Amino acid sequence: MSDQCIETVCQSCKKSIADQWGALSFPIYQTATFAHRGLGESTGFDYTRMQNPTREQLEYVVARLEHGTDAMAFASGMAAIATLMEIFGPGDHIIVDSDLYGGSVRLFNEINKKNGVEFTTADLCEKNYTSLFEKNTRAVYLETPTNPMMNVTDIAELAGECKKRGVMLIVDNTFLSPYFQNPLDLGADVVIHSGTKFLGGHHDTIGGFIVVKDEELDARLRFIYKTTGAGLSPFDSWLILRGIRTLAVRMERAQENAIKLAEYLKASRYVTKVIYPGLPEHPGYEISRRQSRGFGAMISFYVESKELVEHILKNIEVAYFAESLGGTETLITYPITQTHADVPKDLLEKNGINDRLLRLSVGIEGIDDLIGDFERVFEL
Repeated sequence: MSDQCIETVCQSCKKSIADQWGALSFPIYQTATFAHRGLGESTGFDYTRMQNPTREQLEYVVARLEHGTDAMAFASGMAAIATLMEIFGPGDHIIVDSDLYGGSVRLFNEINKKNGVEFTTADLCEKNYTSLFEKNTRAVYLETPTNPMMNVTDIAELAGECKKRGVMLIVDNTFLSPYFQNPLDLGADVVIHSGTKFLGGHHDTIGGFIVVKDEELDARLRFIYKTTGAGLSPFDSWLILRGIRTLAVRMERAQENAIKLAEYLKASRYVTKVIYPGLPEHPGYEISRRQSRGFGAMISFYVESKELVEHILKNIEVAYFAESLGGTETLITYPITQTHADVPKDLLEKNGINDRLLRLSVGIEGIDDLIGDFERVFEL
């Protein structure tokens, strides 16, 4: 079954836990504990904090989508990252990309640093990272494309540098999803997802994932996972399972809309710059074509003034002014006050995150309505 198309994998079921009645929608095992048939006899499930059939089914599908040996489903993307960071200790050094989701930056700065983990921040898309490795470097952490500046890093090239030094490469693949990109195939050791976003796809649940290939690392993470109790609930597992069934069609339609909307915004006299990896002028365009199967549905753009930002956010109607991304509805987000509010000011300025930057998660609405919405707002 390993050679199945990704569209087919989205519909797959782990046969060993298939519903005995043949239910096509995998059941929600809404239970905290499981009865034993006798001493030393287990059904394979003992306590939902450790594992649950609904969550196991979801983890099976996500692991297959990312070509990993195992996936772990968490109560949020941040819970996944926090669990992963527990494998590092005082004196360990991690290289992180300078442009990351603000919640990740907050976790590193406010939690992990006080626990003795050291960080170096760098623009990993610039490929000038070889001098950053130190004797105590344990990992490199990045997003590609990054949030919100859409920087693209060559995963395979960076993975080669990490492997020379025995350093773990961690890639947050939320923006492209496993439908468009598989970092493990490019040499990454760990893939992170906010399942809240494209995997869930409907803005109705929160979840996160760690996907790995190495069995020893998997065992360590599973131990932390069951100890800290950060696993995803059965009902939320079911919601993300349901979302994954339409991942392929949603990603294709959202990307189709994003390409057209990016071209429209690029031509608008009210927009000073559009950042989208699918535009040929994007610095990471050729890398994206090489390592990904698509460019995704995330766009960032600058307008001419803060006053215009406020006007857009007040009057937009088809798109929603909201934090998050990856759902069927188009969302417009203001990074400087929402997703990146806790990022240090100097880092914001360095990355170009200012009061004229907006981020779009393009949905599956009619593209004429989306473009018409911006045309109306711009001319008000």
